Amino acid sequence: MGYEEAGRDRSAEPSSGVPAAVLDNVFDDPTHGEPGRDRIGVHLGWELLLLVGLAVVSWLLWQEDPAAVRDGNLRTLLIDAVGLGLLALAAGLSLRTAAPNLAVGPVAVAAALHYAEQGDRGLPASIGPALAVAAVGGLALALAVVVLHVPGWAASLAGAAAVVVYIERRSAPVLVQGDYDPTSSAGYLFAGFAAVAVLGGLFGAIRAIRRLVGRYRPMADPALRRGAVSAVVTAVALVVSTVLAALAGVLLAANDPGPVAPTSGLDSTVLAIGVALLAGTSAYGRRGGVFGTLLAVGLVTVFQVYAVERGWTLSNWVVGGAALGVGLLATRLVETLGRPRPGSPERPEPVSDGTISSGWTMQQPQSVENWPPTLPTQAAPQPVDPWRDPRWEDGPRRWDTDER
Repeated sequence: MGYEEAGRDRSAEPSSGVPAAVLDNVFDDPTHGEPGRDRIGVHLGWELLLLVGLAVVSWLLWQEDPAAVRDGNLRTLLIDAVGLGLLALAAGLSLRTAAPNLAVGPVAVAAALHYAEQGDRGLPASIGPALAVAAVGGLALALAVVVLHVPGWAASLAGAAAVVVYIERRSAPVLVQGDYDPTSSAGYLFAGFAAVAVLGGLFGAIRAIRRLVGRYRPMADPALRRGAVSAVVTAVALVVSTVLAALAGVLLAANDPGPVAPTSGLDSTVLAIGVALLAGTSAYGRRGGVFGTLLAVGLVTVFQVYAVERGWTLSNWVVGGAALGVGLLATRLVETLGRPRPGSPERPEPVSDGTISSGWTMQQPQSVENWPPTLPTQAAPQPVDPWRDPRWEDGPRRWDTDER
């Protein structure tokens, strides 16, 4: 099945009037999109607000119970942050490609249940099959999205329903059979997650990579295909997103001393999408920050611990819904302020029809409606006084003739 890329055979974008040679240098997408490069400053400003929020909530938790951020409690908190961070990375990666994966929560719960049942076989034997099944499921989801060219949220919702059917085969919570304790390497795991999140944000700030990852984002008719390259990138992102969700489920199950409940996991999807949007990732795709995922994960994780210390009963639905609401405001912010300003050096103004690529302006020909051209208006002739006509003075006078 072919992947047409609408407008690739045109020399310029009709809405802008800018020549194709200029479009290729200044557009994030030369075929569709606005002139100029995305501004990262708005993301850094938003991330500064997240940093302030994280500092405030951490201080409140320290004031409420200093033991909550010490020794074993601190290691447990770090593992919870890594588990939520992997879910947020999975959701954020799919959002960047404009194909949100709503199955990340159910996949995490299914992987946790599998690990809880098979954990006594050893870590590789219990995790390996879960990751393999997640990769195959992600590939099936990716093929449905890019081959049929349907919205990622719709296809992944159907996949989530299939995973929930697998989860509902268990009628009671499952105790974890393995003895793997991730808190013994909590520092290394958190450092690895932080490195992946920040490096991913840094690479995503590079124009070429951001343009490549966000090629699936629709710019005109969303039903038009965006090309084979965008299909491959989106497929890879969906597979990686599903595998990250499975890893998150295994890590959270190993960190929780209680049994794994066979829930639908959709509340975890809401939480993951909410944290990804709260981090500054645009709900429309392509745009995203640098440190946002790390800061948003830290803020939500510390807040959940603080809520428990205060005796508040807040489910993932409540926290995820609040994060989702604020994240939508962040999306509007980065979409409004993240594009180049009109008239800036990064965003040339649309040129007129008579301007060629060298910058010289040709004189516009007159319209046929004005043909023939109007002659210039001439000054009205001055009236001549007959008594001052020179012939009265230069010609022969009658009385002179009579005297002769």
